[in-house]
Amino acid sequence: KASEDDAKCPHYGDVSIRGKLFEGIVVSDSMNKTVKVEWETFVRDSKYNRYYKRRTRVNAHNSPSINAKKGDKVLIGETRPLSKTKHFAVIRVL
Repeated sequence: KASEDDAKCPHYGDVSIRGKLFEGIVVSDSMNKTVKVEWETFVRDSKYNRYYKRRTRVNAHNSPSINAKKGDKVLIGETRPLSKTKHFAVIRVL
């Protein structure tokens, strides 16, 4: 099976999920086995006593067994560094 050949898959491979889990939306799936995931948080500005939105975008490993597409809401988990920019892996599509 092709998904079991992926060594960086959190379900079939050697990579363990440790650290924090995040929910986000896939904003790009054009890279090979990689998706760009984005989520928004509210941050309090202490000086002006207001809240504003801050956006976080990270690259996550997208295993062929999960195969998340653009627009999907996904759960990602922190892993060891998988490449220069990837430190997360998609666990499942929500």
